[in-house]
Amino acid sequence: MALHLQTAFTSGLVVDSASWKSLDASFTSCGLNPLKMVSNGTRVHCMKVVNPETNRKFETLSYVPALSGSQIAKQIDYIIRKGWIPCLEFDHKAKVSKENSKQSGYYDGRYWTLWKLPMFGCVDASVVLREIEECKKTHPDAYIRLLAFDNTRNAQSTSFLIHRPSSS
Repeated sequence: MALHLQTAFTSGLVVDSASWKSLDASFTSCGLNPLKMVSNGTRVHCMKVVNPETNRKFETLSYVPALSGSQIAKQIDYIIRKGWIPCLEFDHKAKVSKENSKQSGYYDGRYWTLWKLPMFGCVDASVVLREIEECKKTHPDAYIRLLAFDNTRNAQSTSFLIHRPSSS
């Protein structure tokens, strides 16, 4: 007996019942149901993410391993191509809490310290990378994040962590 799997999952692959059992076992070992998931390819079964118990979450890209220098440079190039304004912030605790007030809407640690001014008119990723290195040297025990502001929408477009202190 042959089963025809969903096209989005296996690209129209037809398998017999014995093959289906081995295919099903490989997915269930990862805790996935192959008929209820969307796949980005038939060769990718499970994608590892950063351990949630040992990794505090900080906005975009927190669930993937730390970005390398070249990956950060590519993100900066994208920000500049979009016409957004890069900006650096740092914080030593990087923890949101309600220690000083139980008032609704109030949180300690919500705002980070701005590193210099936003880089208005920046057209070169190397300028931002130099500022990142200078911020790391000045505050080696701080969390550092890169933000991008879209001045046409008057809104923050993206924000992601680029440095964690070695003790975290």
